[in-house]
Amino acid sequence: MNSPETQTQKKPPKTINLVKNTLDLAQIYVSAHPRLFLFILFFLIQALVISVVTRNSPPCFPDKDVVVSDHTEECLSGKVYVYDLPSMFNEDLLLHNCTDLNPWNWQCGVVSNHGYGGPAAELRSFLPENLSKSWYRTNQFALELIFHERILKHKCRTLEPESAAAFYIPFYAGLAVGKYLWTNDTSKRDWHCEMMLTWVKNQKYWKRSNGSDHFITIGRITWDFRRLTDPGKIWGSTFLNMPEMQKVTRFIIEKAPGDAHDVSVPYPTGFHPKTREETLNQWQNYARDYNRSTLFTFIGATRNWVNHDFRGLLLSYCKNESDLCRVDDCASGRCSTDSSVILKALLGSEFCLQPRGDSFTRRSVFDCMVAGSVPRTAYDQYEWFLPGEPESYSVYIDHEEVRNGSRTIKEVLMRYGKEEIRRKREKVIETIPRIIYGMSNGGFGDAFDVAFDGVLERIKEDKEWSD
Repeated sequence: MNSPETQTQKKPPKTINLVKNTLDLAQIYVSAHPRLFLFILFFLIQALVISVVTRNSPPCFPDKDVVVSDHTEECLSGKVYVYDLPSMFNEDLLLHNCTDLNPWNWQCGVVSNHGYGGPAAELRSFLPENLSKSWYRTNQFALELIFHERILKHKCRTLEPESAAAFYIPFYAGLAVGKYLWTNDTSKRDWHCEMMLTWVKNQKYWKRSNGSDHFITIGRITWDFRRLTDPGKIWGSTFLNMPEMQKVTRFIIEKAPGDAHDVSVPYPTGFHPKTREETLNQWQNYARDYNRSTLFTFIGATRNWVNHDFRGLLLSYCKNESDLCRVDDCASGRCSTDSSVILKALLGSEFCLQPRGDSFTRRSVFDCMVAGSVPRTAYDQYEWFLPGEPESYSVYIDHEEVRNGSRTIKEVLMRYGKEEIRRKREKVIETIPRIIYGMSNGGFGDAFDVAFDGVLERIKEDKEWSD
């Protein structure tokens, strides 16, 4: 009869027996071939370490709400794998100790609500309750967070890189570079960028394509990442000039003309509907039927440090044409803390004056369009999102003609009849879904969907052409 100790003993696992047998054989073999044994032992140890790490490593960006598609037919252009970057390249760059009401710090407000910002409670004073719930204080530089959040929950995201058609790099380049733009230390502006590229170059799937099937989102304009070699041109980072970035597709709020890898996407506005039926359609009808008592409006502040400041000229002009133009001077900072100031003015006007900002474009072009007002032409940008014929939804006003007095804004705008204005505004309102970022997949193709589907189709076509 077996003892209780013997009865309770379990049969040794096969792996333990295998290791024991291997060691027994090794004792015999090592005496005859010591160098060869050490060589084999080195590779056995490496294989064991890799096996343990692979078995115990967590999935990429674990999230209880994650949506990963198992239905290949729903992702005709392929699936996207999201790199699990070290937190120093995204999460650690966020400021957690400030509010979205701080107008003097552009980084404040970016972090809250996955980049969408806190609720714009001030709009409840004049918007219907069901519509005001879809408006937020969204920072214009929050694109990186919004895209990251949407991709993590997209039906065509995969956790298996070998099945991916494209690879997303969730690096918050705008936050990394932006915090050092107003310092003289250019090395700090490049440091995160260089470290990220060092990390990604060591990834298996980067080596396979040298980045041609990779894409990234950048929340600042392209000129903040193209510092020239001229020592006098010290603005920005050299991120987009780095050799590793030459094949990567970049979604960016303003692209460089002529660079096919820059794809301009709309600035984030404050309107983020959850569904088409309950919110988006209602907002389109609301903007369509709003009583517009003013011909045009200008919202902005003077730039005293700019020679021949055009914004200052517009402010003076609108104040002198108060019967036709509504003006809101944002010099006091009120526009940053109270979005109702901007929205009321845009809803109440047929046209909105949108001069160039610090670069070719500005966020208020999209604020204008979301409110159903007709903007000035948005130049050679946003081809994936805006109608193909600029004259169908916008107007062209020559800066120099206005500046030298050969033509006035009133003359340009008053030549449009009511029916032509109505057609332009209708085209603007039809375009709203393609220039906003919904809170989730609400049953309509928003700006994120246009970009996501577009980059997958582009990468698919490039691979087919190469093959």
